[in-house]
Amino acid sequence: MLPLSLIPIALASALAFVSIGGGLYEFLVVDPAWPRRPNLIQPDAGGISRRRFWIPAHVAFELALIASLIIAWSQYEVRVALLAAAASHATMRLWSAFDFIPKALAFERADPAAITEPVARAWTRRSRFRFPLDLVTCGAMLAALAAAARHG
Repeated sequence: MLPLSLIPIALASALAFVSIGGGLYEFLVVDPAWPRRPNLIQPDAGGISRRRFWIPAHVAFELALIASLIIAWSQYEVRVALLAAAASHATMRLWSAFDFIPKALAFERADPAAITEPVARAWTRRSRFRFPLDLVTCGAMLAALAAAARHG
């Protein structure tokens, strides 16, 4: 029989990989194009809405991570891995909240003619540095999943 903690940890792990996929899509598909065409990231101008993906993706992951921590708290090895995932995710979210998101919202609201390509490119280059934190989160989630599977 599978341990109960395996279900929310597996879900949180899958959702962590959804963030990896979203990040890859952004910096491989969206970010190379939008600095030349800012309207691509302006929902009011018919462009994509990043928040329609990122808000549900992050909320779902965070809820699954919290459930995982509550259910697996008594399992030391699992708890440590989950706390590592929470720390790396929180670091990325705080950095985003105070740096990247305000700038992204400004790009979304700005007159496309007022956005210079060098400024937009600088934002996309810096944004890539959040990706390693997502990789750490995924690695920690996989470690938690493996530990939970061994624990059961």
